[in-house]
Amino acid sequence: MEAPQKSSSRKKFLQWGAILFGSATFLGFTNFFWRSKTKEEKADTVKMLTQDGQLVEIDKKFLAAPGKKITNEELQRWVNK
Repeated sequence: MEAPQKSSSRKKFLQWGAILFGSATFLGFTNFFWRSKTKEEKADTVKMLTQDGQLVEIDKKFLAAPGKKITNEELQRWVNK
């Protein structure tokens, strides 16, 4: 008589399950770190409207640096013009 061969289907199922779970966990962590980098990069932009009403994002480095503050008298003369 021949001895019945043991099926290793349960063992393979558990191995594949562990591999899939580990892969999903790894991809989840890498996706989390990629998202945090994109948020940091987006923090360097400013949303502005163009003259025709379109919303655009502009890097802060392209905006003019703040100049000196005007005085109240200069502001009042400019408003009266």
